[in-house]
Amino acid sequence: MKKQQTGFTLIELVMVIVILGILAATALPKFVNLSTNANKSVLEGVEGSMRAANTMIYAVAAQTAGALGAGPTNVTVGGATVSVVYGYAADATNLSKAMDLSPLTNFTVGTTTIQLANATTPASCQVTYTAATSTATPTYNEANTGC
Repeated sequence: MKKQQTGFTLIELVMVIVILGILAATALPKFVNLSTNANKSVLEGVEGSMRAANTMIYAVAAQTAGALGAGPTNVTVGGATVSVVYGYAADATNLSKAMDLSPLTNFTVGTTTIQLANATTPASCQVTYTAATSTATPTYNEANTGC
């Protein structure tokens, strides 16, 4: 009687391993840069949240007598007292009071900036807030080169 061969030959196994290696080498660059892209996306979300929170602050200030002037004037937004100038948050610290930065430990909030604390270079992964003036609305400048 003739015996039938079962299983795979060594050549077949080596070829499968080589093919898997090629696939892994092709897919690896897609996953290496995920944290940078994620940090940039978080930063874009923070900027959007800053804009939305400031719109909400302005709406509350518009209902409060004297809050649309040169100020600073305090208004209550979501249970937090926010200092406003020309109806908008006076600085990034006051603006962050109306935002939901969660978890807060991932962010560093200064008077003019909100930085992503776990970024490669936090000073280059931030949104800079410039308060409103009598002639201009607030500005938000995103720097994401160090994310």
